[in-house]
Amino acid sequence: MTQRLHLVFGGELTDPSRNVFKDVSALHVVGIFPDYESAYNAWKAEAHRTVDNAHTRYFIAHLHKLRDEAREASPTEELG
Repeated sequence: MTQRLHLVFGGELTDPSRNVFKDVSALHVVGIFPDYESAYNAWKAEAHRTVDNAHTRYFIAHLHKLRDEAREASPTEELG
């Protein structure tokens, strides 16, 4: 069975119209979730918690898309 892992993270942006973080070392990693639904619920909770700060954004990264299960070594594994 293939896992569909999702990473939820966020932080303060330099400009609300761009996706550039002000301080990458201060990113808030909410967690890694086993499916989109639970990742979405975590994202939504953080987005609502920070709704008053226009510079703060949260994102869902589809970690499972970084791996190609059909290949022996995915492109990210070849970097190491």
